[in-house]
Amino acid sequence: MADPSPPKTLNFNVGVLGHVDSGKTSLARALSSTASTAAFDKNPQSKERGITLDLGFSAFTVPLPEHLKESCGERQYDSLQFTLVDCPGHASLIRTIIGGAQIIDLMMLVVDVVKGMQTQTAECLLIGQLTCSHMIVILNKTDLLPGDKRQAAIDKMTKRMHKTLENTRFKGCPIIAVAAKPGGPEAPETDEPQGITELIDLLKAQAFFPRRDPSGSLLMAVDHCFSIRGQGTVITGTILQGSLSVNDNVEIPALKVTRKVKSVQMFRKPVPSAMQGDRVGVCVTQFDPKLLERGVVCTPGSLQTLYAAVISVQKIEYYRGALTSRAKFHITVGHETVMARISFFNQVILANENGDCNPTSPEQNAKSFSFDWEFHHLDEYLTCQAEGGNGEPQQWALLEFERPVTCPPLCLVIGSRLDSDIHGNTCRLAFHGKLLEGFEDKNYTETALPRLKISKDKQKEGAVERVTDDYTVIGRNLFKKETNLQLFVGLKVTLSTGETGSIEGGFGQSGKIKIRIPEGLKEETKQLLSSSSKKKGKGGAKNESSKSEETKPDAQPVTIHLNFKRYIYDPQKKMVQS
Repeated sequence: MADPSPPKTLNFNVGVLGHVDSGKTSLARALSSTASTAAFDKNPQSKERGITLDLGFSAFTVPLPEHLKESCGERQYDSLQFTLVDCPGHASLIRTIIGGAQIIDLMMLVVDVVKGMQTQTAECLLIGQLTCSHMIVILNKTDLLPGDKRQAAIDKMTKRMHKTLENTRFKGCPIIAVAAKPGGPEAPETDEPQGITELIDLLKAQAFFPRRDPSGSLLMAVDHCFSIRGQGTVITGTILQGSLSVNDNVEIPALKVTRKVKSVQMFRKPVPSAMQGDRVGVCVTQFDPKLLERGVVCTPGSLQTLYAAVISVQKIEYYRGALTSRAKFHITVGHETVMARISFFNQVILANENGDCNPTSPEQNAKSFSFDWEFHHLDEYLTCQAEGGNGEPQQWALLEFERPVTCPPLCLVIGSRLDSDIHGNTCRLAFHGKLLEGFEDKNYTETALPRLKISKDKQKEGAVERVTDDYTVIGRNLFKKETNLQLFVGLKVTLSTGETGSIEGGFGQSGKIKIRIPEGLKEETKQLLSSSSKKKGKGGAKNESSKSEETKPDAQPVTIHLNFKRYIYDPQKKMVQS
């Protein structure tokens, strides 16, 4: 008789985020019955210091809740596995959290009920807002509250958390109080955790059927790599997109090597294949585990390795610093964090009748970019100044990485200042966006950037020195003596008196220019110029000239205005006038 088909488990990834010492690892430990290889942090440094230094993974399985049986449709699952991703809370390890946050279906934000929200709690909340749509707040360490005032303190903190979340996407999310490790880390294991059964019930109620798509190329986030004697090297991680089967070839793009999948396991059970959302161990042969600790594995040839990229960009409102072009930020993209220099740009901004700078939504912003468009260079990121306007103008940025990064197209990008004081009370996350265009050529400045039409507006001002005839004037102070005037021949200029003309060429050796006025000079301009040249003229004694200045206090020099733009990445450095 044929074997009945093996029971099928739906995997649901729950991120455990929060401030250092809020008790995240104790909570994951209390919830978990099956720890995977990566659970509870093997790092000796972290054992010593009692903090999580890497993403820890553990899991527990429950029977599939009723409400999920309906949404599974034809795919029959018997049980629901909660994979807990314990993200480090130590502030300098924010890059690890960002790497982990992108594989999370629901987030548990762990808050020390005595201390409340802290800087890193707020940073975790921000990362959650960028990467996740569902959250539960856990008020932990309730055992530290005095028994007679415990409920009142929990109610007060619950109210305060609801107020904090009011203007976020998590408004009204469930808040539950627990004591994951009564008595603290040193207490004996005999003390039972409190509130964990209720939390498991809440997790079951909050679980939903995550959108999983086995199609497309494989992308797997790797968090550990180790060898098993006589079998090969096991790479553990979570499948972000696509699927994977035994005998598939996979690429480790950072090392440019391809290996065959010998076997696949999910929480120590062999499986023939796995898909998006699953947490797996993949065994390959002839690969040194020391070469890969974290990173990605993919379908051969499916990922780009980029030297620079264009991203859509939005400032994170809690970041206090300015975002200036040419500054350097830590950029987390895909599963890597790398330093990059940033340059901001936008299209011409037109406020609509409501005074809004940007009638397009961030979603449209993320999708819309074209090399055919004309852009303006920005010295810094623009916030909307329109009177009563809301939203910010649509903006993009060019990122130039200090070392090449490997990442999928359209992935999330987060810019932060991880070098700022970890004990300071400031948000270090600066901006976020989506990767729209990547440059894979090392010589992208010559090959790709000239396609990017970003211009800078330039203004020059000089003065009319004298008139040579009704249609020609000589100008000075517009250019330096060493300027190549040939580059400017034919450009249009405007006089402060209203006439327009064009530059005909140089005059003499000192940077002066000859300007042709096709419509001719106005009579009043000629008078103004003749009176100002008389003033300067061969006049007699000094007191006479000062008298003439007194009688003509409004005799201003006639100025010349030259406006043009220059495309930053144009190899010819041409001047352009609209």
